[in-house]
Amino acid sequence: MRFEKDKLGQAGLPALALYGLQSLRARDNFALAYKKTNLRLIYSLVTVKKAAALTYEKLGLGREGVYAAIAAACDRVLAGEADDMFIVDALQGGAGTSTNMNVNEVLANMALALSGKQYGQYEFIHPLDDVNRGQSTNDVYPTAVRIAAIAMLRDLSEACARLQQALQEKENAFDNIRKLGRTELMDALPITLGMEFGAYAQALARDRWRLYKIEERLRQVNIGGTAVGLADNAERRYRFAVIERLRELTGIGLAVAEYPMDITQNNDVLVEVSGLLKALAVNLMKICNDLRLMNSGPHGGLGEIRLAPLQAGSTIMPGKVNPVIPEMVIQVAMKTMANDYAVTVAAAHGEFELNAFLPLIAEALLESLALLERAVVLLRVKCIDLLSPEREKCARLLEASCAFAAAYAPRLGYDAVSRIIEDNEGDPGKIRQALEEMAAAKS
Repeated sequence: MRFEKDKLGQAGLPALALYGLQSLRARDNFALAYKKTNLRLIYSLVTVKKAAALTYEKLGLGREGVYAAIAAACDRVLAGEADDMFIVDALQGGAGTSTNMNVNEVLANMALALSGKQYGQYEFIHPLDDVNRGQSTNDVYPTAVRIAAIAMLRDLSEACARLQQALQEKENAFDNIRKLGRTELMDALPITLGMEFGAYAQALARDRWRLYKIEERLRQVNIGGTAVGLADNAERRYRFAVIERLRELTGIGLAVAEYPMDITQNNDVLVEVSGLLKALAVNLMKICNDLRLMNSGPHGGLGEIRLAPLQAGSTIMPGKVNPVIPEMVIQVAMKTMANDYAVTVAAAHGEFELNAFLPLIAEALLESLALLERAVVLLRVKCIDLLSPEREKCARLLEASCAFAAAYAPRLGYDAVSRIIEDNEGDPGKIRQALEEMAAAKS
């Protein structure tokens, strides 16, 4: 046990805890038992801290060895050595200050240990004076959110590209399988099963393009702007150098916003990203609903495709198999839509110079990115790649319909064709014969 104190009093911490008193207070204040701050966000914050430390080291600012130790501590954290030390709940008051402080304290204590000091000896390496030097939660936290979002967007875009390719492969493979098209769940015109999957691939192509383009907006960051975007308490040399170092560390073409106060105040870009994730979710839900319907049966439904059996579907009905992957993806889509609403409302409450609800925006956005990426991969690997067509069922349903009758309407007239369908009580054979006879008589 070790003790730390501030103006609110003293508290004990586990002897081996890398976090400090401020993290402990935040953990207790926001004890929602919901979930901890997203590790992707934590790692992005640590990357920002490393960029700052390396910048100060290169500029020769601060006490000798301090920033080299902080940078080394960042590497240890990024290697996953302190994951359990980030103890603050994702949803917190203070616009992310508690998460920033949690990172500051962990890095300070890790750096102290690497320097041969004891945890809590902040007179040698201080969480605020050194780790957080020239920074504010209000510039490092939004910057970290954007870095994390860009990296996750790239993963999601790649997953969508592979799903699009899988759908296009089915489009080609099923191109000669004629089936009944449907509008409003009613018999429409003949199409091919390949066309169905081709349309899905086109929708995914648009999602890929939207996700690719939105990265441009996320690349503008407010690092160096400190509290309200005016760069108070940040050395001029640091402000111009830290973005270069951050670009090197992330491999992302980041740029300091021309008007940092805008990034500090406004989160409409994150709303825009969330909206595009919702658009992807909408397409995924539509595709998965279609797959469930085409797979329905096997004897009492459409049965035009067969999804691979992955697990038993019932605890009471032997042999029942459910379309579990499409059902899972649909739930991810629903969660993404709910998260989009949360992002929208939270962003609208960015009063004056800072949005106090950025932790909710970050949590909802990064959760949607992670869920969608995994859902898209699983949809491809466990559903699209493994499904097979039911050629005979497709042909039988098409033959049992009157879809062919629409082709006669231009020659015979809409009303005449409708009367023939009604007079022959929907019998495809009789309808076809009657239409042919009428067409021959008009020739």
